[in-house]
Amino acid sequence: MDADALQSLVEEATFDYTMGDNTLALEKLNRAIDADVQCFDAWLAIAEIHYSTAAYDAALAAAEKAHALNPDDIHINTTLSRIWVELGDKDKAEHYGAQVRLQSWKEELKEPPGSQDSGLSL
Repeated sequence: MDADALQSLVEEATFDYTMGDNTLALEKLNRAIDADVQCFDAWLAIAEIHYSTAAYDAALAAAEKAHALNPDDIHINTTLSRIWVELGDKDKAEHYGAQVRLQSWKEELKEPPGSQDSGLSL
């Protein structure tokens, strides 16, 4: 499966999830993982689906795989923080929350000064 087909499969699964069909979404995401075990987007989506159904152990397993592939991603760090909140580990939740803030600040620093509209009219 090429990269475009893989991305389309993940997008289809995301649509299925938003339409309430978790089973079909997970089937498609598992096909994506079978095609490319390093498909970050598929692991992240699997984590989110499991989180939404309160299957926190399964969510954590998928989120950890996604995090191993892209530890600097804001979304996966947010997901891990939310999972650890539900699992009752405040320290780990705060750790991943801090990672989100760090990544956010790094993104802000990439913006050249004055590139953001201040909303002021002269």
